[in-house]
Amino acid sequence: MAHRFELIVFDWDGTLMDSAGAIVSAIMAASRDLGLPLPSDARARHVIGLGLVDALSHAVPELAPADYPRMVERYRHHYLSSDRELSLFPGIFEMIAGLAGAGRLLAVATGKSRVGLDRALGHTGLGEYFHSSRCADECFSKPHPAMLEELTAELGVARDRTLMIGDTTHDLQMARNAGVAGLGVSFGAHPKDALLAEPALAIVETPAALVQWLHDNA
Repeated sequence: MAHRFELIVFDWDGTLMDSAGAIVSAIMAASRDLGLPLPSDARARHVIGLGLVDALSHAVPELAPADYPRMVERYRHHYLSSDRELSLFPGIFEMIAGLAGAGRLLAVATGKSRVGLDRALGHTGLGEYFHSSRCADECFSKPHPAMLEELTAELGVARDRTLMIGDTTHDLQMARNAGVAGLGVSFGAHPKDALLAEPALAIVETPAALVQWLHDNA
């Protein structure tokens, strides 16, 4: 395996875990609970990867600021009621274990909350492989570069030795804003044509293609 990148940072939802559909369903259900117009599937998918409050305010613009706490509560209720049924994409566990075994530093930069990420890391068994992580409730939300800036500083890795991998334009824009390389995956939340509009080393279309690209290039 080539050693172009010392630090590989992954988004979580839609990149490592097959959870985009569950997030969309939870947004729809929360909107229904509050009697709000249901966003389109495309609109709900577009906000995946943002911090929860930012995501809900964009997905459901009719939501009054005073109702944000109730909307967040209903979203979490619906998402957490089924998140134990979610799984990693095929081959992802083995890929992460292999990268860690090959000496790569691994991190997560996600729109999830810290509680949500820790829950997912524990459920999937991936927690032991990641050296650090940043979540939207403890850092500026994507596409602000803070998550990547903090991770590279904490782990002592130069930005030109860092790769950000994600399934949304927010991930690729964050990579650009932080001055690190980006790799897009089109099997998550955002469609390939949207990802192609952002700067990236490549856009891979399947989890197997991601595994192969990292083997050949990272």
